[in-house]
Amino acid sequence: MSKERQQEERSPEEAQQIPDVSEETAAGQETAPEEELSQKVAVQAKEIQELQDRHLRLAAEFDNYRKRVVRERAELVRTAQEGLLLELLPLLDNLERALAAARSSAASSRAEEAVIEGVDLTLRLFKGVLEKAGVKAIESVGQQFDPTVHHAVEQVQTNDHPESTVVEEVLRGYVLDQKVLRPALVKVSSVPAPSPQAETPSEGKGSE
Repeated sequence: MSKERQQEERSPEEAQQIPDVSEETAAGQETAPEEELSQKVAVQAKEIQELQDRHLRLAAEFDNYRKRVVRERAELVRTAQEGLLLELLPLLDNLERALAAARSSAASSRAEEAVIEGVDLTLRLFKGVLEKAGVKAIESVGQQFDPTVHHAVEQVQTNDHPESTVVEEVLRGYVLDQKVLRPALVKVSSVPAPSPQAETPSEGKGSE
């Protein structure tokens, strides 16, 4: 009897118990593409994450580079200004001395007063230019001596001021954007040493 005849003679119950090989093969073929697709998606997701991490690192490195360039440029400009302003300070000193000498004269004519006014105006304009550039005078007289901004040239013994107080400014100091451009030359107070007490006459008689 042929196989075709045997299959035709089987009962419906026997036919249901026999597995369909063609259906199992089709299910296996459908599962394989899904797993392959999932693997591809996972690989692509990993690559995307790596690209994002690399992008963040590059962005951070570029931001640090930009900030460093800005700092270096500002430092370069400040250094160039510092040299120029340092050369201008002696001119400011001479203007102040000339104005002080003119004002200290006992008598002054109309012409001398006009010169004083001209020098005073020039001095104020000059100071205004320096202030716009970031230059400020250091407060000295009456302040506690500060070695970071003051340079002591003399000690003055006095009881009128506390110890280490600036009592006189010899040459004005200046700062440029919180950096000392030139320290102030000052005189600093010091408390006099106590003098030995003179021997009284009564003490002299008693010793005899």
